[in-house]
Amino acid sequence: MHEYHNIADGSLEILYGAFEALIEERDDVDVEYNSGVLTFVHPNGTYVINKQPFNRQIWLSSPVSGPKRYDWDCDDWVSARDGSRMKDLLEEEVGIKVGFVGLDPMNS
Repeated sequence: MHEYHNIADGSLEILYGAFEALIEERDDVDVEYNSGVLTFVHPNGTYVINKQPFNRQIWLSSPVSGPKRYDWDCDDWVSARDGSRMKDLLEEEVGIKVGFVGLDPMNS
């Protein structure tokens, strides 16, 4: 469980940094990170990303593609339902590129 929290918290920090960088380029977006919940306001609508420790997942609510549940798989958060990757969804819908490099102690 400790490993999950380290990876999930690190992932949310990486995402927060990527959203912050986008804010520097655009004036129609905003981000807030509070108590493990990341909220990103985009012209598409509001995205909410948060930890779900009980399931060891990260959940993402997208105004475009709907709710997603992601499990950690070595270097990315992957949907067990359809195999999609969180970083691909965010790149496609929001235009940010992220990499969760160095988060998994088994692959560092």
